[in-house]
Amino acid sequence: MQQARHCLSLAAVAAMTLGLGGHLPTGSALAENSLSAASRITAVYRVDLAGFNLGNFNLTTVFRGDDYEMRGEARFSILKGLVYQWNGTTASTGHVTSAGPEPTMYALSYSDGGRKTEQLRMTFGAGAVTEVQIVPDKMPNPRDIPVTKQQLEGVLDPMSGAFLSAHSENPNGDLKVCNQTLPVFDGRQRFDLVLTPKRAVNVQRSAASGYTGPAVICRVKFIPIAGYQPDNPGIKLMTETDEIEVWLIPVRGTYMYVPYRIVLPTPVGYGSALVTSIAVDGARRASAEP
Repeated sequence: MQQARHCLSLAAVAAMTLGLGGHLPTGSALAENSLSAASRITAVYRVDLAGFNLGNFNLTTVFRGDDYEMRGEARFSILKGLVYQWNGTTASTGHVTSAGPEPTMYALSYSDGGRKTEQLRMTFGAGAVTEVQIVPDKMPNPRDIPVTKQQLEGVLDPMSGAFLSAHSENPNGDLKVCNQTLPVFDGRQRFDLVLTPKRAVNVQRSAASGYTGPAVICRVKFIPIAGYQPDNPGIKLMTETDEIEVWLIPVRGTYMYVPYRIVLPTPVGYGSALVTSIAVDGARRASAEP
């Protein structure tokens, strides 16, 4: 089910929802004093689609100096798998720099209830995608707009873009993290996500969320570039809608802002991801408590 893969990317994406974010500290201080100040960040997202709770997306990010490793796992089902079942894992590795993350590898593996399986692995070098491997390999659809080599320069994978790209020294809800554009390649599609500020809010702890504190809401514009069919109804919906938004929250002890809530329309109904817990180990900088 393609929509579940989109929800996984969004929760990790947020196949589709973050910007390059705000005012960054200059020089090597970014790597030394912000991201690596936390040795591990663990987050759980509840994913819903068309009124159904699909399950959770669990994400762990580990920092070792300027290097990062991210791993996400999801098990989605409807009526305990009788109607729908989907299991997947995703991973990303790379380096933190003053300009933002530099990914070295991205992988996605999933099984659609045993009926369909796929493994995707993408490697990076010198700031560009160097290789994409997909198993099973399929012939490209002649109606797809081809992805060029130039379009794979300076791009981010969905994982590093979603969780390592939005930063601000202001932990109290900085709308400037919404004023950016994110160039994304997910192994098949090349697209831009254009973020603009919507409003700042204060989140109150509820049964569905373990977070209380400031958040910023970003409006997201999806701009497809290549690797898609122009007549695809899902692409048309994502391109034309103005209802995609992401809520970003500051992570305690860092300069990072990460997704708290993601909302987007799909051909089968609205999809959403909501953080239900977030834990930070090794953080030293005081900020809003997640």
